[in-house]
Amino acid sequence: MKRQRLPLPTHPLTRTFGPASQSVTTSLGDSSVTAYRGTVRHFLSYLGAQFPEVHSLEQLRRDPHILGWLALLRSHNPPLAAITRANYVIALRRMLEDLAWTQQLPHLAHLLGRDDVPRKERRLPRPLTPEQDQLVQQELLRRNDFVSNVLLLLRHTGMRIGECVDLSFDCLRPLGPGQWAIHVPLGKLKTERWVPVDSTVCQLVDRIRSLRPPTAPQAGRLLLPRPRGRYMLIRGLRATLREVVDAVGISARIVPHQFRHTYGTEMLRAGVSFAAVMKLLGHKSPHMTLEYLEITQQDLQREFHLALSHPRHLVPSRTISSGSSTRADLFNLIDSLTIAQHVLEMYRRSMADDSARRLLDRVANRIVKILTEIRKLSTP
Repeated sequence: MKRQRLPLPTHPLTRTFGPASQSVTTSLGDSSVTAYRGTVRHFLSYLGAQFPEVHSLEQLRRDPHILGWLALLRSHNPPLAAITRANYVIALRRMLEDLAWTQQLPHLAHLLGRDDVPRKERRLPRPLTPEQDQLVQQELLRRNDFVSNVLLLLRHTGMRIGECVDLSFDCLRPLGPGQWAIHVPLGKLKTERWVPVDSTVCQLVDRIRSLRPPTAPQAGRLLLPRPRGRYMLIRGLRATLREVVDAVGISARIVPHQFRHTYGTEMLRAGVSFAAVMKLLGHKSPHMTLEYLEITQQDLQREFHLALSHPRHLVPSRTISSGSSTRADLFNLIDSLTIAQHVLEMYRRSMADDSARRLLDRVANRIVKILTEIRKLSTP
């Protein structure tokens, strides 16, 4: 069962913005289509209330129409998250650019600019504390029902909730004696991946299969049946986690996505490399992964002393015997500076003092410049 989409408002511009939203979302998913329609509803409702005299695209101006809408987004009560406001602005900007082309009104493409998009908020990682993690897992194990095992599967694989509900019935694949991986389907970033799993996860998948409702199709493609639709399945998982959190006496709000933060941080502290954690979480850039990992002073000390214990992390010798050894020393230096850059970034993110963070930003930028110059030297 799909979520019912709300109708667009009754406004003279609906006949142009409606097709524009369909045009720019032709190759996008249902959630993006819903988001663009929501932007149309929000903007046209604002125009109808504040500027009822606007009946055509030719009348739209940056001041006061667009600037007034941006001010409305900023003054929303309760406040909208920066990413929510950014999505509104990006969606309207793309539709205006589409209309500028289809309606031959070039000025529409300049009503919103890149600087109007709010900057993304820097959020700290949100892994569960060891105490919270233990209490939640114990309660899920005690319940041992269908939904509880699905939540445990989320916790032990780091999947997004949308990826989990789309798992195939045969998602587990043997890779060798005692080696298994779970196939995570196309998710938020339109990528798929293989995540290594242990016997615990294999048992969870088997348990979920055995607890599937009798009415579930025995030959169904999906591991998790969804008789009332995908959205209601996700909603049920979130509701169950809230019940579990309340049952164990945790006052903090905990959502399923925090299992990803917990999983990523757990893998890093277990010795998994940063690049491997990126792959496990299905991220495309290191910056995305850093938002999921809690880096403490204890973690930094461990990484620092680990670096010192390996000779290849030491400063290269000043003695140069030949051209070939010079090339090798330069590559070692590049490797060491790259690692130092990564550790510096982890340390910077753990600091609360803005002035200290700015100082470390300058140091990081200097390292980038040095790396650029050294790489020129290493080029034949």
